[in-house]
Amino acid sequence: MRAVRIEEFGGPEVLVPREVPDPVPGPGEVLVRVAAAGVNRADALTRSGSYHRARRPPLILGIEAAGTVAAVGEGVTGLSVGQRVTAMGAGGSGFYAELAVVPAERVAVLPDGVDLLDAAALPSAWFTAWYCLRRLARLAQGETVVVQAAASGVGSAAVQIAADAGARVIAVASSAEKAAWAAGLGAYASVDTSAHPDDAAVDEVLRLTGGRGAEVVLDTVGGRVFGQSLRQVGQAGRVVALANVALEPSTIDTRHFYPKNASIHGFQITNLLDHGYDPRADLREIADRVAAGAYRVPVESVFPLEHAADAHRQLERRENRGKIVLTVAGGH
Repeated sequence: MRAVRIEEFGGPEVLVPREVPDPVPGPGEVLVRVAAAGVNRADALTRSGSYHRARRPPLILGIEAAGTVAAVGEGVTGLSVGQRVTAMGAGGSGFYAELAVVPAERVAVLPDGVDLLDAAALPSAWFTAWYCLRRLARLAQGETVVVQAAASGVGSAAVQIAADAGARVIAVASSAEKAAWAAGLGAYASVDTSAHPDDAAVDEVLRLTGGRGAEVVLDTVGGRVFGQSLRQVGQAGRVVALANVALEPSTIDTRHFYPKNASIHGFQITNLLDHGYDPRADLREIADRVAAGAYRVPVESVFPLEHAADAHRQLERRENRGKIVLTVAGGH
């Protein structure tokens, strides 16, 4: 089969298409014929050798995809050849390929009305936003939630999930254009950090909440932004930290959260799955909401699999709003 496999850590240039053996599903596994694969920050960090959970090359990247079932291994029930599915968490034998083997519990059947291109963005970004807001933060109707990097894949999903749940969303983004775009997904207010740098961004959130702070802050950035998130959360609020794309230490003052009885939740999708969480019910509910028109999956750019290096270059320029997706010829 054709796959993009890295033989060494490095820049986007190490993403080279090559012929590799077809994978074969073992017991409890599913062979997915990939139609489209989402491109994520974790992919770029793994490629560069910066991701703390990365295995050593050779590696096929890609932690989310959509396509059709090509074969099922022994003991797999509820899935059959030809079904349209979304799949997640293939790790080092990932989805930048024509075929990928996945544990059956990480594969969810798609409802009619969900395009495979959109479905490729659901298992990582959308599941992350869903789990963090619905499961960890237990976001309730009428609460205010701050979404950091609201124009990113996770951020744009979080804005819509929170708004659909009846929350008031403050979308924080790195430019006026991105902030306005994110606000258009359902936020009632937005903050442009280029106009409100550093502490001014905190002050703006406090102003928008009448000085109370938000009930929930979703921190998709890390580094110094995590310290800001702790200051933006209000009394008995919840901060969910799910990344450190800034690749910098987070220096915080504990007085910014413990007097408020605030709680901090950490989230990492691979760790969650490795410890036995079954994501299929969540993925099905997300896909059902997409099919119903409640959520729109913003796809900024689509690249053929062979141009994965260009997709990574765009991702690292931080130009995208929403998702970047790779398509695989013959996967539809």
